[in-house]
Amino acid sequence: MSSEIPGFHAVVPAGGAGTRLWPLSRAGRPKFLLDLTGSGRTLLQATVDRLVPLTGRGGVLVVTGARHADAVAEQVGADETGGAPDVLAEPSPRDSMAAIGLAAAVLLHRHGDDVVLGSFAADHVISGQEEFERAVREAVQVARAGFVATIGIRATGPSTAFGYVRGGEPLGVDGAPSALHVLGFTEKPDELTAAAYLATGEYRWNAGMFIVRARVLLDHLAAQLPPLAAGLEEIGRAWDTDGRDEVLARVWPGLTKIAIDHAIAEPVAAAGGVAVVPGDFAWDDVGDFASLAHLVGGDGADDGATVGDDARVLRLASPDAFVVTGAGERTVTVVGIADAVVVDTPDALLVTTRAAAQEVKGAVDGWRAAGRDDLL
Repeated sequence: MSSEIPGFHAVVPAGGAGTRLWPLSRAGRPKFLLDLTGSGRTLLQATVDRLVPLTGRGGVLVVTGARHADAVAEQVGADETGGAPDVLAEPSPRDSMAAIGLAAAVLLHRHGDDVVLGSFAADHVISGQEEFERAVREAVQVARAGFVATIGIRATGPSTAFGYVRGGEPLGVDGAPSALHVLGFTEKPDELTAAAYLATGEYRWNAGMFIVRARVLLDHLAAQLPPLAAGLEEIGRAWDTDGRDEVLARVWPGLTKIAIDHAIAEPVAAAGGVAVVPGDFAWDDVGDFASLAHLVGGDGADDGATVGDDARVLRLASPDAFVVTGAGERTVTVVGIADAVVVDTPDALLVTTRAAAQEVKGAVDGWRAAGRDDLL
């Protein structure tokens, strides 16, 4: 039986437009607000469900853009116990460091220097709850020892879609027997490099999960980017006061736009301050339609996979074709196209292949250039 971790809060950054999942994911209705896998829960709701056993519903903070704040609040609202995650609305996107740093500053001024936060993206799919909770519990112990902790995902192959984290010697922190010193982070490598990494047994996928004491995070940020840290702390002090709107309007637009990986993880790892806890649960960032097809059961299956109404899909000599059906009664027929991807929505139709799934974001750029902002 899982139990809540005292003094631990989960931060869920919910941003981005998921352009590789267009036309399902749009700027006004991004992928974290969608039930992409047919589970009956959106990606955001599933993320909160996963974290609540460790924090309680009131221990989750979702950081999202002002444009999506109402939709997020509706999806993660109070349950029968009356508890609900807190929704922090950003006036404009400033990347992941500002989003996570905002939550850290708010938590610090609400709960004091010892509060520990864990950051978990709103649009990832994870299975293996027991192993996930085990990894988070170890990471919290690592964070309480003063380190920035990350969870390294067991790689199932030499993916070029993910970054990698390299583990070194055991950390030796009580309560975290599997934790290792981090020797470094690497951005998305080519396939040969990724294969060489995995052959060493030292590398895991970097899923962007970071667990750290709020005070430690903001102190590291003050050393790396002092104006950003100072701005976030000023906002954090004002968040629960009548001065919030004035301080946000004055300070937020000038904050440095940077990812937490570049602002904190990489430089702090170089100084020996980051540790990795191995996570042996299944994980996917649902980064494109090839990934989504795999998740819903179409990888390698001659009959393909469908999101929606499979009775309206006909595949002829089209092994592994993946189809997303639209509203209404329109049927979809795929003939002679292996690994096809067909996504039908009321105002946009996408036809591609799994091999080209990473290129779908180019469609968004193309329609934007054509002035069709209504499609974005």
